[in-house]
Amino acid sequence: MIAELRNVSKTFNGITALDNVSLRVNEGEIFALLGPSGSGKTTLLKIMALIEKPSSGEVLFSNERVTDKNLQQTRMQATMVFQKTAVFNTTVYNNVAYGLKLRKIPENKIKEKVSDVLKLVGLQGFEKRVANHLSGGEQQRVALARALVLEAKFVLLDEPTANLDPRNAAIIEEVISTANCDLGTAIVFATHNIFQARSLPQRIALLKNGRIEQSGTSTEIFSSLSKTLASFAAVENTFTGDARLTEEGTTLIDVGNGVQIEATTQVQGKTSVFIDPKEIIISKKRFSSSARNVLKGRITEIVDAGNVVKVKVDAGKPFIVQITKRSLADMNLHLGMEVYLAFKASSVQTI
Repeated sequence: MIAELRNVSKTFNGITALDNVSLRVNEGEIFALLGPSGSGKTTLLKIMALIEKPSSGEVLFSNERVTDKNLQQTRMQATMVFQKTAVFNTTVYNNVAYGLKLRKIPENKIKEKVSDVLKLVGLQGFEKRVANHLSGGEQQRVALARALVLEAKFVLLDEPTANLDPRNAAIIEEVISTANCDLGTAIVFATHNIFQARSLPQRIALLKNGRIEQSGTSTEIFSSLSKTLASFAAVENTFTGDARLTEEGTTLIDVGNGVQIEATTQVQGKTSVFIDPKEIIISKKRFSSSARNVLKGRITEIVDAGNVVKVKVDAGKPFIVQITKRSLADMNLHLGMEVYLAFKASSVQTI
C-alpha cells in the first residue's frame, strides 16, 4: 500500500468538498478518480499529495500515519501535476532539472536523468527550447517530465489530458502507462473522461458531491450501470425512457424521437439504459443478424481516441460507436454518411 485515506473530510468556509472519504492506492498501480467538475477530485489529489490537510480523518503513506513531524519528509515521496500547467520562463532542460538541483543531485547525474525522462515523454532534442513557447500539449509533457524525473513513489495528475488534441492526449496516456510499467510508479489521476477511465487504470473511484459512490476495477465499474454513472453526463450511449414488458419476456424502452431499445432485463416504468460503444456494430448496409436492435442514422462526428476511433451517429438519438482505425479505413466511413447500427438486447444495461 502506497497511500491510504481513512474517513477524510475537507471543508472550505463551511462548504464540504470531501465527505468521509476512504480509499487505498497500492504500490505500482494506476488509479483513476472519475467524476464531473465539482465532485472533489482535485481536493482529493491535493490531500494525497500532502498539499492540503484534511479537516478530519487520517492520511497514511507506506502504512505510516502522516503527521506534522514527518510531513516534509513524506511529501518528498509524492509529486503532483496540476491541470493548468505552469512552466518556468526558461529552457526545457532547466524546467525538468529544477527539482533535481534543489535536491543537490550532481550535474552529470542531472544531465543523464533529464535526457532519459525527455525521451520518455517524447521531447528529446527540446532541451534548449524555451518551455513557455511550446504548445499546450508539449508544456504538459514538460510538467509531467518534471514530476517523473524526481523518481517519486507516487505521482498525482489532475486532468492530465484536458483540452489537449488527440495526438498529445495519446502521448500523455502512453507516458503514464510506460512510467507505471517501466518505473513502477504508482499514479493517481483525476479525469472526467469516461473512455480514459475505462482503458488506462487498474482501479477506479467514482466521485459525486465529495463522496466515493463506487470503486473497483474498470470491468466492475462499467459492467453494471449504477445510478451515479448514469447521471454522469459524459457517459456515452446513456438514455432514459419509459419501459414496458413485451410478450416475449424482454423489455422495450422508448427513449424518444422514435427510438425504441430492446433489453433482456425485465423492468417497467422510468428506466435508464446504457450501451457500451464497443458492443455496437456499424455498417453501410442494413444488417441481417439476430440483433434485436437495428437503427438507421447518419454520421455526425468522427473522433480519434488514441488506438481507436469513436464514431458519433444520429439515429434519432446520438449513439457513439467504438471501432478500430483499420475498420474506419476499410469501410471508408465519413461525415454525413448514412449507416446502420446493431446491438444485441443482452448488451443493453438497465437501471
